[in-house]
Amino acid sequence: MPNKIHVQTTINGEETDFLCETRNSLLEVLRDELRLTGSKEGCNNGNCGACNVIMDGRLVNSCCVLGVEAEGAEITTIEGIAEPERLHPVQQCFLEDAALQCGICTPGFIVSAKALLDKNPAPSEHDIRFWLAGNLCRCTGYDKIVRAVQHAAERKQETADVK
Repeated sequence: MPNKIHVQTTINGEETDFLCETRNSLLEVLRDELRLTGSKEGCNNGNCGACNVIMDGRLVNSCCVLGVEAEGAEITTIEGIAEPERLHPVQQCFLEDAALQCGICTPGFIVSAKALLDKNPAPSEHDIRFWLAGNLCRCTGYDKIVRAVQHAAERKQETADVK
């Protein structure tokens, strides 16, 4: 039986401990050990973005990060994007603007879009397309996804202006 390593981290704002083999990816740990199944396995080699999470403020493909690298990290998965009483503006705009079809890529796009808006609250269309270039969707054109992110940026700006 392979040795397992004890890892302490924070996932979606909650202190979390888990055991994993040194060869397990963060995606495997999230899905198989912690039952956070929102992050999807698409390509398992960092090319599709379906498994994107935010780790210490950086967007990463969880399939390309080892679970043991999560030691001491702050991780946000798709499950941690919404607030308890309402969806995040990116999630709400994806719904309102019909920016999804089968849903496999959607969590990765939403996490990516949130990471973008955290860094750049008023991105241009070019900025959005460049930032989301690491996410692949096999069902739709990307226009509705880009429009949903633009809409979310506008909505977040309006809310910030009200306060």
